[in-house]
Amino acid sequence: MGNPSVYIVDYPNKYSTLKGFFRSKLLNIQAVGKNKNFMKAIWKNQIIAESNETKLVEGNHYFPAESVVQQFLKPSGTHTSCPWKGQASYYHVEVEGEVNTDAAWYYEHPKPAAEEIRDHVAFYKGVKVVE
Repeated sequence: MGNPSVYIVDYPNKYSTLKGFFRSKLLNIQAVGKNKNFMKAIWKNQIIAESNETKLVEGNHYFPAESVVQQFLKPSGTHTSCPWKGQASYYHVEVEGEVNTDAAWYYEHPKPAAEEIRDHVAFYKGVKVVE
């Protein structure tokens, strides 16, 4: 395949028709495993997470839970569903009294295809992920 960090997952036909989400039964998942680059998640000039072991899935760096500064995360009641990853749960990111609603998410019980991101947290909504 040339690039060892790209995996092709072959889904059974029943997944290829879910709400038109899949155009084919093949889905390209990028996973960097133990990332050699030291990544940081930053919001309001605070480092929320930092690790050189992030996993890259669909353009999002998933940080190991132990690399996240838990004091900045507040539980959210928000949940969303992904056909191949499962149910996502969210955190609000809070720094110095300012709240970024639902700016972090994780998969407590990921589906088998997404098992690599169990115990990992990803960020968006203005949280910058940089080297």
